[in-house]
This record gives sequence, structure tokens and C-alpha cells, in this order.
Amino acid sequence: MGEWTEFRPGDRAPNEGTYIEVGEASFHMGVNNPKKVHLDKGEKFPGTSNSDRKWKRLHH
Repeated sequence: MGEWTEFRPGDRAPNEGTYIEVGEASFHMGVNNPKKVHLDKGEKFPGTSNSDRKWKRLHH
């Protein structure tokens, strides 16, 4: 599995898709009202609600 699964603001999206904000502890810990963003491949991730959060691809 060579693909990263968590991304920081400013990183570029590896693939087109919808990404959701996740907490730093674990992807099992939900974030209340997480931000979601749809990015095209190569677009930069926007800022998160706080500095401990990251972006994770939402799998359908």
C-alpha cells in the first residue's frame, strides 16, 4: 500500500474524490460535523478546523 491515507492542509490530492476531516487520534474517532471537500487530482487540501486534524479519502 504505497498510497498515503491521511493528508495535511496544503498537500496535493493523489486522486479525484471526496475527502473528510478526521481527528488525529484514530480514524475510529469521529469528528462532529466534519468538513468534507471534493478535490480533483493535484488540487491542494484546504485548512482544517484545527491543527490536529487531517483529511482522509471518503470511500463509497
